[in-house]
Amino acid sequence: MITSKIVVHSRPEPNITGLMKIDIVKIGGNVVDNEQMLQSFAKDFAAMEGARILVHGGGVMASSMQKRLGMEPVMVDGRRVTDAQTLEIVTMVYAGWCSKHITAALQKNGCNAIGLCGADGNTIRATRRPPVRITGTKDDASGTVRETDYGFVGDIIPAGVNVRFLESLVNQGMTPVLCAITYDGNGNLLNTNADTIASSVAEALAEAGHETVLTYCFEKDGVLYDKDDPDSIIMEITPALYTTLKAEGRVADGMIPKLDNAFKALQNGVSRVVIKHAANLGNTRGTAITL
Repeated sequence: MITSKIVVHSRPEPNITGLMKIDIVKIGGNVVDNEQMLQSFAKDFAAMEGARILVHGGGVMASSMQKRLGMEPVMVDGRRVTDAQTLEIVTMVYAGWCSKHITAALQKNGCNAIGLCGADGNTIRATRRPPVRITGTKDDASGTVRETDYGFVGDIIPAGVNVRFLESLVNQGMTPVLCAITYDGNGNLLNTNADTIASSVAEALAEAGHETVLTYCFEKDGVLYDKDDPDSIIMEITPALYTTLKAEGRVADGMIPKLDNAFKALQNGVSRVVIKHAANLGNTRGTAITL
């Protein structure tokens, strides 16, 4: 006789209606790619009280997969250039393995998670980014202006976040887990920066009247003044200091879109933005972004 085991969540799930405080937490690919760090993070995230949404990257694994298939990842200002073949790879990595592995880790810890890409439930719509003109890229510091076509990369459109759908999931006691794949409504998937997804979701929920807190978690204790000194955490970054840090080259690559999105989120109603180590989710250690 075949019997089945019923898993009962160890902690009651939230039953929330109306306006609420919602934590939007984003974890980077280096966290997802480190099994010990991911499992520890999943336990801490599941222990959070109230409504929460998780957004995850997976760029480290996507780049590794590209190299295994004989492709060289192309990055411009911390963003991945995505041709048709790269789109297939990032979709498999982000919406496949990463999404389901994270969801399973959360379920293990009593967090009733559901992994989604932008096309699922019409959660996030985007438009394909047109070619952009970039001055003084990392590859060319001479100030030369060049045009970059990012390929199948999506920019989230105004009202592109399906707030009502996310609210309905949260009100059912579920935790949405969003990957970096969006869609355009016309059958096309798009690769969208996960930091941008996190900030866009936080902004959309804030516009709907919710109190939103955005936390970026990665493998360092915060934004570092000296990338080689793990103790050189910058406790607070204002727009003026950000300009200085960029000019000095102290923030670069993937940290640039992260900070750009952090400031944009604050300007659009998000209550608080913090950048910290995934292991510090439950404490105050990290870099606060302020206007």
